[in-house]
Amino acid sequence: MIDVELLRNRPEKVEENLARRRNPEYLRLFAEARAKDAEWRAALLEADHFRRRRNELSREIAAARREAKSPTALEEEARGLPEGLRAAEQREHELHASRDAVLRRIPNLLDDAVPYGKDDSENVVVATWGEPIRGAGERKAHGDVLEALGLAEFDRARRASGAGFYYLEGDVVLLDLALQRFALDFLRGRGFTPVEPPFLLRREPYEGVTDLADFENVMYKIEGEDLYLIATSEHPLAALYLGEILEEERLPIRLAGLSYSFRREIGGHGVDQKGIFRVHQFFKIEQFIFARPEDSPRLHEELRANAEELFRRLKVPYRVVNVCTGDVGTVAAKKYDIEAWFPRQQAYREVVSCSNCTDYQSRRLGIRMGKAGRPGKVVPHTLNSTAIATSRAIAVILEQYQRPDGSVEVPEVLRPYMDGREAIAVASKGPS
Repeated sequence: MIDVELLRNRPEKVEENLARRRNPEYLRLFAEARAKDAEWRAALLEADHFRRRRNELSREIAAARREAKSPTALEEEARGLPEGLRAAEQREHELHASRDAVLRRIPNLLDDAVPYGKDDSENVVVATWGEPIRGAGERKAHGDVLEALGLAEFDRARRASGAGFYYLEGDVVLLDLALQRFALDFLRGRGFTPVEPPFLLRREPYEGVTDLADFENVMYKIEGEDLYLIATSEHPLAALYLGEILEEERLPIRLAGLSYSFRREIGGHGVDQKGIFRVHQFFKIEQFIFARPEDSPRLHEELRANAEELFRRLKVPYRVVNVCTGDVGTVAAKKYDIEAWFPRQQAYREVVSCSNCTDYQSRRLGIRMGKAGRPGKVVPHTLNSTAIATSRAIAVILEQYQRPDGSVEVPEVLRPYMDGREAIAVASKGPS
């Protein structure tokens, strides 16, 4: 949620920034929020007037009695005050809630470095690494590799759970676990604390983390309960300090989230129809930071560098794009995507999303920062980035490391986590 002081004191700055998102609805919402804020402030003054008059009457009645005067008129006025005060406070409360509901629908203000563009086709490439394998040749799609090696069951999963689910078996499960431990060990070495968060989150904190009107259509709701399956560990990590004041000396707080993610969206055609790239359920190691506002630009680059280093160590070619105004989403002020090269598809595809959300989430969640004994009003910044989403990392490894005999080479950096094994082949699945 944007700072209400900007809404009041620098509306032209906000309007100019929102216009970069190419969505006139945001400007309409901003105008509505300003109008509701003005109404709320008027209602607040009215309620304050009743409170002041109540205190004044109490003093005047007491003075009249001391002077042996009749306070009848004053007492009659005092009897009517509670009803007027209740009505004013009710209107104040309703207008405050109404204003905040509109404010929550307004996206974060964009960083000046975000390129202007209509959609992901106009994202700007800012870095590349590695030599992409050109020419698909005899390479198989990763889903076909998994089936050929006997390491996945897609049809049986579809019968059991529906489209977008899968059974993984044998060595590919070990590969998944190897990726998890590889990423976790790397982040621990960079000062991140491992956190296994709840996999379900109540609506109130979820509304603090993201705009549910924008995100709810891809989330799973638990029927009959105030709970949602998390779409990423970023969300419960952001809510970890809901309503709390963080001591400034503790910042930055670096967290490595380990969780499954659950999303209703799946791949609908082509390479995504059979495979594990875009599915309902996947495991992810997430980077998350609570930071001082002045540190967040530097820490955003740190998160990006961490994610890049992981894919460099896997020796997977990739590129980094600065996500444009039409593709950046509502929560981030600036976002990078890292896109790995998939040789079978001859295309770069997203494997990492890396965002600086500035004070947007913390403000919605009621998180502040301050020094010991002095809470202050400063709102910390939050930043998040994928470290490794294991299903997508497995998919690109299966395309990148295919061998002519049908086996798949294990990236060297993962071999210590797989008992030194150099390749995955049909025979290594294990007994049935």
